[in-house]
This record gives sequence, C-alpha cells and structure tokens, in this order.
Amino acid sequence: MARPTMSRALQRRETVTGYLFMLPSLIFFLGFVVIPMIICIFLSLTNANMHDKSLFGSFIGLSNFTSLFRDETFLEALKNTFLIVIVSVPAVCAFSLWVSSAIYKMKGPMLSAFRCIFYLPVVTGSVAVTVVWKWMYDNYNGIFNYVLKGAGLIEQNINWLGDSKFALWCIILILFTTSVGQPIVLYVSALGNVDQTLIEAAEVDGANGLQVFWKVKWPQIMPTTLYILVITTINSFQCFALIQLLTKGGSGTNTVMYYIYYTAFKLTEQAGHFGYANAMGVILAICIGLLSAVQFKLAEEK
Repeated sequence: MARPTMSRALQRRETVTGYLFMLPSLIFFLGFVVIPMIICIFLSLTNANMHDKSLFGSFIGLSNFTSLFRDETFLEALKNTFLIVIVSVPAVCAFSLWVSSAIYKMKGPMLSAFRCIFYLPVVTGSVAVTVVWKWMYDNYNGIFNYVLKGAGLIEQNINWLGDSKFALWCIILILFTTSVGQPIVLYVSALGNVDQTLIEAAEVDGANGLQVFWKVKWPQIMPTTLYILVITTINSFQCFALIQLLTKGGSGTNTVMYYIYYTAFKLTEQAGHFGYANAMGVILAICIGLLSAVQFKLAEEK
C-alpha cells in the first residue's frame, strides 16, 4: 500500500513553521557568532584601535599577520597554548574514560554520588574554584607546601605560581580537574548504552576484558569520544580565566587568549593594537579548526 503524500501547501506550511521555531536561534547565531566572526576577520586586516575616530581604522592587508610571527611574545603564548592542549586533552579523555569504565555499572546512589563529585567543579564558578586553588598554591600557607614539607620532600616553600618551572603545570592541573566532569558524565551514559548482546557474544567467543572494550565498546562510544575531544580541545585553547586570576600571564604562563585580551584592552596607548588582537583571534580560530578537522578525520578512519 502506497504511503500517503502531503500536499505542497501542507509541506510549505510545515517548512515555514519549522523556520519560525528556528528563527530566535538563527538570529542569535547570526548576531553573536557569524557577524562578529566577519568583523573580526575584517579588523585583522586593519590597524583599528580604540583611540581612532573611525571605527575600523585603515586597511593594512596582512601586516598584522606578518608581524605576529616576528613577535616573540605571541610565539611564546602560542607554544604555551599548544602545550596546554597537547597535555590536557589526552589526559582528560583518558582519565574520564577510565573513571567511567569503573563506575558505569554501579546502581542508584553510588553512581549518582560519583557523578556529582566529578561534575561539581564544572558547575562551580570559575572564580570560586580559582580562589581555592590559589590558596592551595600559596607560598606560605598553601596546603601543597605544608604537606610536602611535612613529608620531608622539600626543605623550602615552593613559589608554585611565581616560578616558571611550575606555574604552567599548575595551570594545567587546575584545567584538568575542572574539565573531567562533563566527559565522565557523557562516557557513563555512552557506556551504559552499549549493546549488551554484542558484549555477551564476544565473551562467549572467549574475548577477554581488553578485547571486549577495544572491539565492541570502543567503536560504539566513538561518537561520544569525538565530541569530548573537540569540546576539550576548544576549552583548552580558550584557557583565559585561570591565567587572568592567578598569574596575569607572568611566570611563563602567557597564552594566546590572554595575550589577545592584554593587547586589545591593556595596551591602549599603542596604535593598531585592536586589529593586531583580532589577527591573533583569527590565527587561534584556524588552529582550533585544523585540529578539530584532524580529530574528525582520525575518528572516521577508526
């Protein structure tokens, strides 16, 4: 029996209704994402600054971009940003998957308690979390120095946030602890939805736990893994609040996001700084896009 088809008038009415429901989100997306992106790209080609009477400054082509790669401060910030991404993204994904694999079979209050514990830093304000960590890293009253001295591992207090040997790794540790909550919740859900019949069939065929995970579970949670990789990469590239509140870019912790803020809003006496900051934003967006594309490609091959 042939399926009944909708009339063109009904199809058109449903299409219009659908777009009307989407309209608020489309307006928000255009106004706060697409248009600012276009303005950012255009300003990156100008010497715009806050003191110039003309909003967009003068067109200077690719001068900002050529200057960026001769700017030692920017290159250091770019190196620090990539270090944060390279270290934090695999660590967050691996740790989240490990914890999720250990707790996803738990029932009732135990599972809820673990998810709450790991997700709490995500919903806690970044300022509050940073204040707690700043106290823990304190030179004189911090818990880290207190425990290490008490255990006899160090003789003198360590200036965690003032020493370039430790400061960036301290930032990475905080970023790690505040980033694992959402991936753990997502992985718990993904592992709980894995087809149990496939797992049972693999176990009947003699597969061990590692083989079951790699051959059965891993392919089914790959979409979740890809999503976690992308959002964690973006969050790591955009690390700003921790730098601003803890070190203000000092002690070798300058990142591209902080340098953009510093160049655009702090160096107000320098002409052309606003266009220069937008050029850094374009470079950062390109880096995020390329790395995300590589992740999508690798996921497709799996």
